[in-house]
Amino acid sequence: MEKKLEVEIQVIIHATEDSQKIFDSFKVFDLEQDDFTIQNLQGHYDNPIALVHGKIKKKKAIGFVKKLVAGIPKKDIDEIIEDLENRCDSSGLYLRISKQSLVEERIEAAADDPIKLKIYTPVYSQKDIIRTYSEILTSTI
Repeated sequence: MEKKLEVEIQVIIHATEDSQKIFDSFKVFDLEQDDFTIQNLQGHYDNPIALVHGKIKKKKAIGFVKKLVAGIPKKDIDEIIEDLENRCDSSGLYLRISKQSLVEERIEAAADDPIKLKIYTPVYSQKDIIRTYSEILTSTI
Protein backbone atom coordinates (compact mmCIF):
# COMPACT_ATOMS: atom_id res chain seq x y z
CA MET A 1 0.00 0.00 0.00
CA GLU A 2 1.09 3.54 -0.71
CA LYS A 3 2.90 5.20 2.17
CA LYS A 4 1.54 8.71 1.54
CA LEU A 5 -2.13 8.11 2.05
CA GLU A 6 -4.79 10.55 3.24
CA VAL A 7 -8.49 10.05 3.82
CA GLU A 8 -11.06 12.82 4.02
CA ILE A 9 -14.42 11.99 5.56
CA GLN A 10 -17.53 14.13 5.28
CA VAL A 11 -20.84 13.41 6.98
CA ILE A 12 -24.01 15.46 7.25
CA ILE A 13 -25.88 14.80 10.50
CA HIS A 14 -29.47 15.95 10.57
CA ALA A 15 -31.33 17.02 13.71
CA THR A 16 -33.36 13.79 13.68
CA GLU A 17 -30.20 11.62 13.81
CA ASP A 18 -28.28 10.57 16.90
CA SER A 19 -24.86 12.10 16.33
CA GLN A 20 -23.28 9.99 19.08
CA LYS A 21 -24.30 6.78 17.29
CA ILE A 22 -22.67 8.06 14.12
CA PHE A 23 -19.45 9.01 15.90
CA ASP A 24 -19.46 5.66 17.73
CA SER A 25 -19.76 3.83 14.40
CA PHE A 26 -16.36 5.23 13.37
CA LYS A 27 -14.71 3.32 16.22
CA VAL A 28 -14.53 0.34 13.85
CA PHE A 29 -11.91 2.44 12.01
CA ASP A 30 -10.17 3.44 15.27
CA LEU A 31 -11.50 6.98 14.95
CA GLU A 32 -12.88 9.06 17.78
CA GLN A 33 -15.04 12.17 17.81
CA ASP A 34 -11.87 14.24 18.36
CA ASP A 35 -10.69 13.21 14.88
CA PHE A 36 -13.50 15.32 13.37
CA THR A 37 -14.42 18.97 13.16
CA ILE A 38 -18.08 19.93 13.42
CA GLN A 39 -19.66 22.90 11.70
CA ASN A 40 -23.22 23.70 12.79
CA LEU A 41 -25.46 24.96 9.99
CA GLN A 42 -29.12 25.74 9.42
CA GLY A 43 -31.13 23.71 6.91
CA HIS A 44 -34.56 24.21 5.42
CA TYR A 45 -37.07 25.53 7.92
CA ASP A 46 -34.14 26.39 10.21
CA ASN A 47 -33.46 22.73 11.03
CA PRO A 48 -30.04 22.31 12.63
CA ILE A 49 -27.53 20.36 10.56
CA ALA A 50 -24.02 19.37 11.56
CA LEU A 51 -21.41 19.14 8.81
CA VAL A 52 -18.74 16.77 10.10
CA HIS A 53 -15.33 16.63 8.46
CA GLY A 54 -12.31 14.52 9.25
CA LYS A 55 -8.90 14.23 7.64
CA ILE A 56 -6.56 11.44 8.61
CA LYS A 57 -3.04 10.76 7.39
CA LYS A 58 -0.23 8.24 7.45
CA LYS A 59 -0.68 5.09 9.53
CA LYS A 60 -4.17 6.03 10.64
CA ALA A 61 -5.22 6.48 6.99
CA ILE A 62 -3.64 3.18 5.97
CA GLY A 63 -5.47 1.42 8.80
CA PHE A 64 -8.72 3.10 7.79
CA VAL A 65 -8.42 1.97 4.16
CA LYS A 66 -7.50 -1.58 5.17
CA LYS A 67 -10.56 -1.85 7.42
CA LEU A 68 -12.77 -0.17 4.84
CA VAL A 69 -11.77 -2.56 2.06
CA ALA A 70 -11.94 -5.57 4.38
CA GLY A 71 -15.51 -4.62 5.28
CA ILE A 72 -16.77 -4.13 1.73
CA PRO A 73 -18.02 -7.31 0.04
CA LYS A 74 -15.68 -8.56 -2.70
CA LYS A 75 -18.31 -8.15 -5.43
CA ASP A 76 -18.65 -4.48 -4.45
CA ILE A 77 -14.86 -4.03 -4.53
CA ASP A 78 -14.86 -5.54 -8.02
CA GLU A 79 -17.57 -3.07 -9.09
CA ILE A 80 -15.59 -0.16 -7.64
CA ILE A 81 -12.45 -1.28 -9.50
CA GLU A 82 -14.41 -1.58 -12.75
CA ASP A 83 -15.70 1.97 -12.25
CA LEU A 84 -12.43 3.58 -11.10
CA GLU A 85 -12.30 5.83 -14.13
CA ASN A 86 -15.48 7.56 -12.94
CA ARG A 87 -14.49 7.55 -9.26
CA CYS A 88 -11.01 9.07 -9.57
CA ASP A 89 -10.05 12.67 -10.11
CA SER A 90 -6.88 14.64 -9.36
CA SER A 91 -5.16 11.74 -7.58
CA GLY A 92 -8.21 11.08 -5.40
CA LEU A 93 -10.62 8.15 -5.19
CA TYR A 94 -14.17 9.10 -4.23
CA LEU A 95 -16.43 6.63 -2.43
CA ARG A 96 -19.77 6.89 -0.65
CA ILE A 97 -20.83 4.51 2.08
CA SER A 98 -24.13 4.17 3.88
CA LYS A 99 -24.38 6.07 7.15
CA GLN A 100 -27.15 3.77 8.41
CA SER A 101 -25.21 0.61 7.52
CA LEU A 102 -22.11 1.87 9.31
CA VAL A 103 -24.18 2.48 12.44
CA GLU A 104 -25.30 -1.16 12.07
CA GLU A 105 -21.61 -2.18 11.79
CA ARG A 106 -21.73 -2.97 8.08
CA ILE A 107 -20.07 -1.23 5.17
CA GLU A 108 -22.19 -0.74 2.05
CA ALA A 109 -22.07 1.58 -0.90
CA ALA A 110 -24.74 4.27 -0.87
CA ALA A 111 -25.98 7.16 -2.97
CA ASP A 112 -28.58 8.65 -0.61
CA ASP A 113 -27.47 10.41 2.58
CA PRO A 114 -23.98 8.86 2.48
CA ILE A 115 -20.71 9.26 4.25
CA LYS A 116 -18.44 10.74 1.61
CA LEU A 117 -14.87 9.51 1.46
CA LYS A 118 -11.93 10.80 -0.52
CA ILE A 119 -8.87 8.60 -0.49
CA TYR A 120 -5.80 10.43 -1.72
CA THR A 121 -2.30 9.37 -2.62
CA PRO A 122 0.07 11.28 -4.89
CA VAL A 123 -0.11 10.01 -8.46
CA TYR A 124 2.31 11.85 -10.68
CA SER A 125 1.00 10.62 -14.01
CA GLN A 126 -2.71 10.65 -14.83
CA LYS A 127 -2.36 7.37 -16.68
CA ASP A 128 -1.30 5.67 -13.42
CA ILE A 129 -4.37 6.66 -11.37
CA ILE A 130 -6.47 3.59 -12.24
CA ARG A 131 -3.57 1.19 -11.65
CA THR A 132 -2.60 2.86 -8.35
CA TYR A 133 -6.09 2.74 -6.83
CA SER A 134 -6.74 -0.73 -8.16
CA GLU A 135 -3.61 -1.89 -6.33
CA ILE A 136 -4.67 -0.11 -3.14
CA LEU A 137 -8.11 -1.74 -3.22
CA THR A 138 -6.79 -5.23 -3.96
CA SER A 139 -3.62 -5.25 -1.85
CA THR A 140 -5.57 -4.73 1.36
CA ILE A 141 -7.99 -7.61 0.85
